[in-house]
Amino acid sequence: MSTTTRPSFRLRHLLALLAIVAMVGVGCSNSDSSSTQSGSSGTSASSGSSGEKAASGAPGVTDSEIKYAAIGTNSNNPLGTCVLDCYAQGIKSYFDWRNSEGGVDGRKLVLSQTIDDELSKNQEKALQVISSNDAFGVFNATQVPSGWADLASAGIPTYVWGIHMPEASGKPQIFGHNAPVCGTCPSRASALVVKQAGAKKIGALGYGVSQNSKDCANSVKTSLDKYSDATGGAEVVYTNDSLAFGLTNGIGPEVTAMKDAGVEMVLACIDLNGMKTLAQELQRQGMDDVVLYHPNTYNQDFVAAAGDLFQGDYVGVQFRPFEADAGDSSLAQYKEWMGKNGYPLTELAMVGWINADEAYTGVKAAGSNLTRQGVIDATNQLTDYTAGGLIPSTDWTRQHTIQTQDDPATHGAKQACTSMVKVQDGKFEMVGDPSKPWYCWPGQTFDWSEPVPTNFE
Repeated sequence: MSTTTRPSFRLRHLLALLAIVAMVGVGCSNSDSSSTQSGSSGTSASSGSSGEKAASGAPGVTDSEIKYAAIGTNSNNPLGTCVLDCYAQGIKSYFDWRNSEGGVDGRKLVLSQTIDDELSKNQEKALQVISSNDAFGVFNATQVPSGWADLASAGIPTYVWGIHMPEASGKPQIFGHNAPVCGTCPSRASALVVKQAGAKKIGALGYGVSQNSKDCANSVKTSLDKYSDATGGAEVVYTNDSLAFGLTNGIGPEVTAMKDAGVEMVLACIDLNGMKTLAQELQRQGMDDVVLYHPNTYNQDFVAAAGDLFQGDYVGVQFRPFEADAGDSSLAQYKEWMGKNGYPLTELAMVGWINADEAYTGVKAAGSNLTRQGVIDATNQLTDYTAGGLIPSTDWTRQHTIQTQDDPATHGAKQACTSMVKVQDGKFEMVGDPSKPWYCWPGQTFDWSEPVPTNFE
C-alpha cells in the first residue's frame, strides 16, 4: 500500500479496513445535519445556480471559474482519523497555488462543495452531485466507495483516494492518487522491509471482516516464500487473518502464540489504532524488540503521542515522504501553501493535493476541449504522470485496470516502487536516500532484483 505504488506495501491502505462492511450493514448514522458546506478558503465559493454553464456547455464551468465537489467521510469514521476535512485542505491549498498563477486560462479552480457521506451514504451523495449538475468534477475520499460507479457512468471526471482498487479498476473516468494494483500478487516491498529489519521469523495479521485485509495477510507468506533468497531465508511462522476489527477482544492470545513461535517482526494489514493495541500487548508480554511494519500509521502526531511504543518500527508511505528532499518536485509548494493556509501536513491532505493536480493537469491538457469527456480523454493520454514528482510514474493509457499475477506487464507500472520511513525517538526518518526516496523494481515482472533508489520529477 504505497502509491501506485505499488506492488509495494499493499499492506497499506488496504485500510478502510473495513469493519465498514459490517457497519454499513447495520446503518451508521441518524444524522440530520446538512452534508453540504460552502468552503471558507480563498478558493471556495457558493455553488451558484444549478447547472450554471459557460459557452462550452460544461457543468460547473463559467467564464471565471471551474467548480468541483468533494465527497468524503467525516462523521461516523470508524478509524477516528481526519479524512474529509484534511483531504479538502489539500485540494484547497493546491487550488490556491494554481490560482495565484492565474488559474487555467483565467478561470479559478474552486472547491465549491464539501459533502460528508457519513460513511454509509457515499452513493446517495454521489447521486446528489450528479443530479445537481453544477460541479465539473468530483473528488472522493471515502471508506465505502458505493457511489464511484454512478459517477463513472455519469461521465464525471472523478479523482479519488485510491485505496479501493477493485472499485476503481476498469473505469477510465476514475483517477486515483495511485493506480490500482494487484492485492494478491507477490510483493517485493514486503521482502524489502523484512530484509531492512534483518528479521527471519515473521508474523502476518489481518482482519477477518475484510477480504482485502485477509488477502493482504496471506500475501505476506506468498511473498516471503517467493523471495526467500533475497531475505536470507525469512519465513512466516505465524499467520492470523481473522482478527476482529478494532481488536475489541484484545490480542493477548495471538501475541502469546507469536512469542511461542519466535516471531521477530510483524507485518500487519490493520489500521493504526489496531497497530497501537498490538504494540502495547507486545510490550506487555516483554516483546519490545519485535519490529512492526505499519501500513497506515504515517501520522506524526499519533506516533509522537505514543512515546517509545513504536521505536524502530517501519511505516509505509504512499507518496514522496515529507522527510524526503523536495528536489525538483512540488513537495516544497505543498508545504508552502499548506503553511500559508495554516493547515497541518497530513497524509489525506497530500492525497487531496495529488488529486487536485490530476484535475488541473487534465484541464490543461484538454485545452479548448473543456468538457468532462475532453478532460477524461486528455488525462488518459498521460503516459508519465508523477503529480510533480510526488508519486512514481503512472501511465494512464493502460493502468486503469489491475494487473494479474499471470500477466503483470499489460497493466503494470513501468516501475514498481515503494517508500518507507522509520520511527526514531517519536519522529519519522527516511529509510534510504532522501534525494531518491523510492526503491523501485521493473514493474512488468514479479522477479526479484535489487531495488534501485529512484527520484521522480
